[in-house]
Amino acid sequence: MSIIWEPCAAGARVLRVLGDSPCPAVPETVEGLPVTEIGPYCFADKPVKAGARRSGADTHEITGNFVEEVTLPDTVRTLHSAAFYNCRRLRRLSLGAGVEGLGSDLFTNCRSLARLCLRAAPDAPTGLKKLLGAISADITAEFDGARLFYPEYSEFLDENTPAHIFNHNIEGEGYRMRQCFTAAGAVDYAAFDASFAQACVGEGEGALCRLALGRLVLPFALGGQARADYEFYLRAHPAAAFRLAIDTRDEAALRLLVGLGLPTAEAAAYCARAGWSAGAAILLGRAKRAKKSYSFDDL
Repeated sequence: MSIIWEPCAAGARVLRVLGDSPCPAVPETVEGLPVTEIGPYCFADKPVKAGARRSGADTHEITGNFVEEVTLPDTVRTLHSAAFYNCRRLRRLSLGAGVEGLGSDLFTNCRSLARLCLRAAPDAPTGLKKLLGAISADITAEFDGARLFYPEYSEFLDENTPAHIFNHNIEGEGYRMRQCFTAAGAVDYAAFDASFAQACVGEGEGALCRLALGRLVLPFALGGQARADYEFYLRAHPAAAFRLAIDTRDEAALRLLVGLGLPTAEAAAYCARAGWSAGAAILLGRAKRAKKSYSFDDL
């Protein structure tokens, strides 16, 4: 792997990554300097400014539709504007907890982006709130021990033409969930779980099953009432829940649904059609009722 970079106040700013892998891992240091910034249009299919320094001899630029996954080091603090512009096949971004500054249009046209993976404890302060503010589409955030799904939301302005007044409207519970953070920047799990009841009013069953399974599979800071609410929803929508677990090949979610006592016959048939043998084995091997044992008191 090669890096095109330039010095910045706190270390090195990466301007372009070169190599033959669509899933690059940006190094922590370049020529002894810590990598603290990802430059503007770093992974976009745009020319790099002249005069930048180069580390390595690779020539193929990892940009645009070639990019599928990117791993950033824990040293990164700033993501500059349009760093992932037009990376339409980017599906996963992994980074540390210390991201503090974000530019504009960071994920414009990143239509496949589905996961933000933060290498941090689930109750640690991170830059997740800022990152979520740059993504209005469906997105899953994963910590070391927690998984949170944030549904899509939309914003639009209505103009009252005679008065030249604009009304700012937001639709979708995903926006409210994106505000569930403490003042220090850690996830407020109680507030996140409390928003599920309102989400049941406006979100589809696919999004709601994703929310419920994410919290139940990795139940960090999950209260008793919230757990009951999530389980109640899954029991009421078994077909959608099983379909999600099977489509995503999520064995942990599938085992959880079987443990809830949901009927598995239709799910097993769907799993067979999907060609997932490991999932079918879980469904067909569900625990059977224990045989009743008798004592002399029963006679």
